[in-house]
Amino acid sequence: MSKRNIYQVDAFTDVAFKGNPAGVMILDNPMEEQLMQKIANEMNLAETAFAYPVNDGYNLRWFTPEKEVKLCGHATLATAHIMWQEGFIKTDKINFHTLSGILSAERVGDYIQLNFPAIIGRDTNTKELVKAQLGVDPIGFEESDKGYMVVELTNSDEVKNFLPDSEKLLKLGEFVVIITARDKEYDFVSRVFAPAFGIDEDPVTGSAHCLLATYWNNVLGKKSFKAYQASKRGGQIDASLEKDRVYLTGKAVTVIKGEILF
Repeated sequence: MSKRNIYQVDAFTDVAFKGNPAGVMILDNPMEEQLMQKIANEMNLAETAFAYPVNDGYNLRWFTPEKEVKLCGHATLATAHIMWQEGFIKTDKINFHTLSGILSAERVGDYIQLNFPAIIGRDTNTKELVKAQLGVDPIGFEESDKGYMVVELTNSDEVKNFLPDSEKLLKLGEFVVIITARDKEYDFVSRVFAPAFGIDEDPVTGSAHCLLATYWNNVLGKKSFKAYQASKRGGQIDASLEKDRVYLTGKAVTVIKGEILF
């Protein structure tokens, strides 16, 4: 029997049991894809991240309990946090080789800043389907070819009080569905639903803010945002848009360190 360390980290928070929990495994070598999927299913978190060293950084992959995904912010933040906390890396910047290209994490004071690709949305006729299935009347709507759609509602209370129906959300297709609105305390609030990926509601979603940043840039004419994801756990993300990149800044807290047995 062999064993390896595995961690559970709450990301985009500085308080345990808030933010978005992610599983993290730092490997010496690549792991069989089927085994990574089984571990992610066993962890039963929104994502479990697997990283192993390559020449100029680390290869990084993310798995939901159901499937591999191409981009995940909170599990990247969690992975970087573990690498620095456990002494896997000594420099202040880490490059990750991923299905979405090279991403980086950098220590900025007590925070971690992620460098992610911006996601551009476009208006489509799916808006009418959203109205029919979700029972809302969007005042703004965009859909991206990366599998995300953003639905702007009238106010933040409408976002916070929205009652999701997973079956109706699934009828929209294989999308991560983001509802959002302006807010008095933050530039915007959001909630994120991804039942097509085995996640009824994601607590705090870094990758969704890659589309939210470009969307709200067009609406508000700003490039830097203080955002809040209004799930039950809740979490704050500072996002800034620079050309075709989005910088996401937050903190993370380790809540579990254990061993997984093979």
